[in-house]
This record gives sequence, C-alpha cells and structure tokens, in this order.
Amino acid sequence: MDKLIITGGKKIDGEIVISGAKNAALPIMAAGLLASESLILSNVPHLKDVTTMMELLGLLDARLTVDENMEIHIDSASPGPHNQTPKIHAPYELVKTMRASILVLGPLLTRFGKAHVSLPGGCAIGSRPVDLHIKALQRMGANIIVENGYICCDVPGGRLHGADIYFDTVTVTGTENIIMAATLAKGTTTISNAAREPEVTDLIHCLNAMGARISGINTSTLIIEGVEKLSGTKYTVIPDRIEAGTYLIAAAITRGRIRLKKVVPSTLEAVLKALEKTGANITCGDDWIELTMSQRPKAIDIQTAPYPGFPTDMQAQIMVLNTIAEGTSTIVENIFENRFMHVQELARMGANIQLHGNTAICHGVEKLTGAPVMATDLRASAGLVLAGLIAEGKTCIERIYHIDRGYERIEEKLFQLNANINRQA
Repeated sequence: MDKLIITGGKKIDGEIVISGAKNAALPIMAAGLLASESLILSNVPHLKDVTTMMELLGLLDARLTVDENMEIHIDSASPGPHNQTPKIHAPYELVKTMRASILVLGPLLTRFGKAHVSLPGGCAIGSRPVDLHIKALQRMGANIIVENGYICCDVPGGRLHGADIYFDTVTVTGTENIIMAATLAKGTTTISNAAREPEVTDLIHCLNAMGARISGINTSTLIIEGVEKLSGTKYTVIPDRIEAGTYLIAAAITRGRIRLKKVVPSTLEAVLKALEKTGANITCGDDWIELTMSQRPKAIDIQTAPYPGFPTDMQAQIMVLNTIAEGTSTIVENIFENRFMHVQELARMGANIQLHGNTAICHGVEKLTGAPVMATDLRASAGLVLAGLIAEGKTCIERIYHIDRGYERIEEKLFQLNANINRQA
C-alpha cells in the first residue's frame, strides 16, 4: 500500500495550476444520465472518485470515452442497446467506496421512473443521512422503500411532479439530487434552504446549458421548471477551491510564497479572509491568487458553516496552521460530528490540542516533529501532509488512498513547490 514520505523544513515556493473540482465534477457527471445527447466535460481531475463514477455510469448503460484532449464524453442517449430496459441498479460494491454515488438517484428516477441504488459509503467523518433526499423525492411522487441496504424507487405514471421542498438542514448532495430530479419533472419545483456552494452553482450552470430552466442561482431558494428533455453540451468544470485553499495554507505555514493559477478567488473568500488574519499577504487577479508569509502565523478562531461560511473541508488544514501559530485558537466543527480524527495523529507529532465535543482548542507550539501517522479520511490526509511539511525530521503517512480520492498528483505538485516529498509503494 502506498505511503507518502515527507522531510519537513523547506519553504513552499513556486506556482502551480489548480485542478478541476472533484465535488463539482461528480454531480455534473451524474447529470449525464439526464441527457438525450452526449455531455462533454473538460477540466475533470484525474482522481479515484472520478474513475469510480465513470465505472458506475458505465454499469448504468452510459457510454463513456476520453478523447485526446482529456475530455470525458458521457452518452446516455438511449437506455441501452436496441432500447432494452434501462439499467437502474447502482450496486453496493461501487457505491460503498464513494458517497457521491448517491447522486445517480435523482437522475435515474426522473429519467426512467425507477431506481435501485445502494445506500452510500465514503469517508467515515460522521452521519450524513440520505433521508432528506428520500423525503424530497417522495414529495415529488416517488414510491420509496429502503430494504437490504438499497433505496428502491418507482414513480407511478413514470414521471415525477414538481413540489415545494424545504430542507431542514443544508445538504449539498441533497440539493444536487433534487435539482437534477426536478429538471425533467412535470411542473415547477421550489427548493428552500438549498445549498449555495460553488459546486452546486456549477451543476446548475451545466444543467441550464443542457436546456434546464433553473433560477435563483447563488441563493438559498431555487426554482426549477421541468422540461421534456435535456440535450448535450460542452462544459468546463470549475477549479477546486479546497485544493487551492490547501496549497495556500502550505505556503502560509512554511513562511513561503505561492502563486495559484486557474483558480476562482471569489469561491475562497472565507479562507482568504482567515489567512489574512493569520498574517499572510494575499493578492488576487481574475484567475490567480498569490500568497506570501514572512512570519509565524497568528492563531485564528474558526467555525465551520455552509457556504459562504468557512468550509468544513478546510478545517483539518487550518487546524494544522493553528498548531504552530502564535497564541491559542478555537475551532468549532458545525457540519460533521466526527471530523476531528486527525487530532490524535497531530498529537503524535507534538501538537497541543484539547477536544471538547465539537470544539478543538489549539495551543500553538514552536514546532512539530516527524512521526509515522495514518490518514483517516480525505481532508485529514491533507492536514497530515501539511503537518509533515513543517515538522522536524521525517513524516511517513500511511493509507494515502484517502488523499488520492481528492487531490490530483499531490506529491508532484508539492515537489514542484520545493517540498521534500515522495511516494513509496
């Protein structure tokens, strides 16, 4: 099993291109099931989760090809060869490895009137129930039972109908699933308390380019007027704001310099404001960000929140900054109840962190020291990589298959930025 070996102490210095956003690419790929023509996607990151989604779509009779420009073509124009009964079964063997697999539920149900999708898996970072998805689809006319680990759905009459949907809590995948289901439903669907993340907005832009009628973009109330069919289109996935934020923190904690290219600064406002409070000097253009840090970071208090608040996917990374910052800080995790599993591993490297429920109190120390550590989820993995960059000596990170789910060639990009890092089998 691969592992990352990092020898800390080198300043990040250089520039990199930010990859496409995994959390935007996956729902947009699932949207390919809705189209009567090919959906062509560019700027899709080369990640394990993307490969898994391609495999899942293939099992659902979509035909996928990758051309010489690394564009993914998704063709779900007909249910299958000779118009056979469409395949609507998303098996546990695939769905268990990636929570985003649940995103095929809405497209299958609205396109074919049936779906048989395994309950999802993914990172063990807390309870992320799909009951909000199920209740919303039931309001749109679906009959749903959950048995033997599968969500089994059918629609009397074959077509969902519009409905007023209110989410009790903000749910990104729930919002995305219901948006996709509503595009081909009869009538109008209103989603209140919808997620506003840039990845949700990216999905909406793609669906509208395919012929959907969705308004209320960038707000918490979305209105979807159902249409008879969606066509194909060519679409470019937005840059990954979480990857960008991770590399910005890498430069900040090593007191280095970085320039990010092909990035959207507006999607990172909460992270940029936080980093400026730590003492970083940040300048931005239309599609680039530059950060320099010449001093020990100042500790900063953080509370995670749905967009446009501070993202939970950046909590582990900002915690690493606070471990070596000047002062004491408080981090409150409001999204997932089990997202502090990296704390024990950071403690092995000398971090001084106290946990009280969903709150972590970080007392900044002068230095971390290298140690063998184990990744527990995707963003915890990124946090451990950052810790290795600043630790004295060598850090060995095991179980890095987690990080390969969300970061494209992380060791190559960090090496390009002057880090001493390599992958070993």
